[in-house]
Amino acid sequence: MVDAAKNRKSALGEWKIRDQYFSDVHMFTRIKTVAELQNLRQTYRALYYMKEKHQGQTRKAMKYSDAQLPYIVHPLMMACHAMSMNLLDDELLAATLLHDVCEDCGVAPEELPFSQGVRDIVALVTKKEHPGLTKEEYTRTYYEAIAGSPKAMMIKILDRCNNVSTMALSFSDQKLGSYIQETEDYVMPLLQKLKREEPEYHNAVFLIKYQLLSLLESLKVMLLEKHPEEAENKYEN
Repeated sequence: MVDAAKNRKSALGEWKIRDQYFSDVHMFTRIKTVAELQNLRQTYRALYYMKEKHQGQTRKAMKYSDAQLPYIVHPLMMACHAMSMNLLDDELLAATLLHDVCEDCGVAPEELPFSQGVRDIVALVTKKEHPGLTKEEYTRTYYEAIAGSPKAMMIKILDRCNNVSTMALSFSDQKLGSYIQETEDYVMPLLQKLKREEPEYHNAVFLIKYQLLSLLESLKVMLLEKHPEEAENKYEN
């Protein structure tokens, strides 16, 4: 078995699996600089607030690495992604940086020291307890609420795009399949809604849709090749 593994590795090439795509320090500095130049006051404050609240938290461990990535890599990458598409709305960027603070750091949306607009957006994308509802029922109502806010939709799409781009490094095959299905059932319709109703997001929607579809289709093929019995069921349907 050891020799077979070595041969397979050799056949695939000598690849390096990166622990981290971009430096959190460099991303922080980039967002801070843009916020100063564009007078994005809430974005500037959100950077430091988010960093303080997520202090000590790490991202899900990667399959082929022992590295512990600081959690802020995720919101920083989302904000840089938005900025690279020229989405420089102060509320949008601030809420992007803060989108997991309430869910992961024990802060209620109404306690956030930011504008009501930012608090409302963060509240929409924050998952809450859902007594009396099945997981499917809650998921549906959660996305329906997000669909009422263009900025919340954009943040959820950025969030999913970033998670999809890294999930093969940390998710089990079963969770990968479930995440792909949820993305197609709920997130892709948000993209279509933004495309129809929000012209200012057209360029961003195209770029994110291209990235998401490319990743999803590649992951589907990878999973079907690993699980040929599932492939037969898919093709039969």
